[in-house]
Amino acid sequence: MADQDVQTPVGSEPSALSVLRWDELPEGPVLVLLDQTRLPAEEVELVCTDVPALVRAIRTLAVRGAPLLGIAGGYGVALAAARGYDVAEAAGLLEGARPTAVNLGYGVRRVATAYWAAAEKGAGVAEAAAAALAEARALHQEDARASERMAEHGTALLEELLPGQGYQLLTHCNTGALVSGGEGTAFAVALRVHRQGRLRRLWVDETRPLLQGARLTAYEAARNRMAYSLLTDSAAGSLFAAGEVDAVLIGADRIAADGSVANKVGSYPLAVLAKYHHVPFIVVAPTTTVDMETAEGTSIIVEQRSGQEVTEVTSPGGVPEGAGGGKVVAPLGAPVYNPAFDITPSELITAIVTEEGVISPVTGVGLAELCARSSQVTIS
Repeated sequence: MADQDVQTPVGSEPSALSVLRWDELPEGPVLVLLDQTRLPAEEVELVCTDVPALVRAIRTLAVRGAPLLGIAGGYGVALAAARGYDVAEAAGLLEGARPTAVNLGYGVRRVATAYWAAAEKGAGVAEAAAAALAEARALHQEDARASERMAEHGTALLEELLPGQGYQLLTHCNTGALVSGGEGTAFAVALRVHRQGRLRRLWVDETRPLLQGARLTAYEAARNRMAYSLLTDSAAGSLFAAGEVDAVLIGADRIAADGSVANKVGSYPLAVLAKYHHVPFIVVAPTTTVDMETAEGTSIIVEQRSGQEVTEVTSPGGVPEGAGGGKVVAPLGAPVYNPAFDITPSELITAIVTEEGVISPVTGVGLAELCARSSQVTIS
C-alpha cells in the first residue's frame, strides 16, 4: 500500500483543521495529508506510506503552497529514512516534484542534511531516522511561528499605510492554513484584521485554472466566518476602478535576489492594476521562500501544467495526473498556454512582509540585509 484515502470529519471550528501530520501505525510511520484536491466538496485525508506516494500528492496538488511544501518535503525525507529507503534517492524525487516552489527543496535538503550529519557521527539507522524526523518537526514548528510573526508585521504595515480604517482586501490563490504550519501567509494577515473587527470585505480571486481561490480560500474564509466575496480573475480590474480595493495581499512561491516574486499565475496583472490605481500591493512570505542564489526573476523556472486543466472542466476532486475524464470545453487538440506562475518585478511591489520584518521599498540590497538576519535563507 503506497497511499489511501480516509474519510475524516473535520470540525466546524478553525482549530480542527489538520492539514498535515506524522502518524505512527502498527505497520510503520505514515504522512497524513488533507487532500486539497477534494475540497471543498469533501474533507478526506490521504495517507502516504512512501515517497512516490508523496510525490504524486505534490504533483497533483493534494498538498500545495510554498511553506507547506517545505514541511511536506522534510517529512518525506524522514519517512524514507524511517522506512529504510534510500534517502538520497528520495530527496531527489521530492525536490524535483515542483521546480518553482523553492521551499520544497529547502525542506528536503535541511532534513536530509540532518540525517546524514547524524549518520556521519556514528548514529545507527534508527537514530539517524529519528534525527531526520526531529528536524522535520522543528521546521514545522518554525513555520507556525513565522506565520504568527508575518500576521503581526502585515497588520502593522496596513495600519501604517491605511491608518484608522477598515479594509477591503483582495487576495489571489490560497495562502491560509492549507499552505502552512500555522495560519498562513497573506491570508493570516487578513484573518488577523478580521479578528480585530477591521475587515470590511475579503475579495477572493477564483484563481484559474485550478480554482485555488474558489475551492480553498473561500473555504477557509467561510470556516473563519469572514466577510468575503468570490470573483472571477478577470473581474478584479472593475473592483479597482470602483475604488473597492484598499490593498492586495498575495503569497509567493519563490522570491529572487532582486526582489522579483514568482506566484500563482494572475498575480502580475494584479500588481499592474494596483500600481495604476495607487493601491498597495503586498507580498507576504517566509524567508524560506527567498532564493538568494537566483539573481533575478527572469531566471526562475516556471512550470507549465497540463493543457487539460484548461481544455476540460473536472469535478472538485480532479482527475489522476496525466489522465482525461473531464468535460471538454475547447476544440479537440487546442494548443494551450498554461503556466503555473508568473513573475512580478520588485518595482510593482509595495512591500514584502516576512517573519523577520518588512522590506519597503523592495530592493535587492534590502532583501539581502533582511536575509542576513535570518537563519532560514534558502540556498539552491
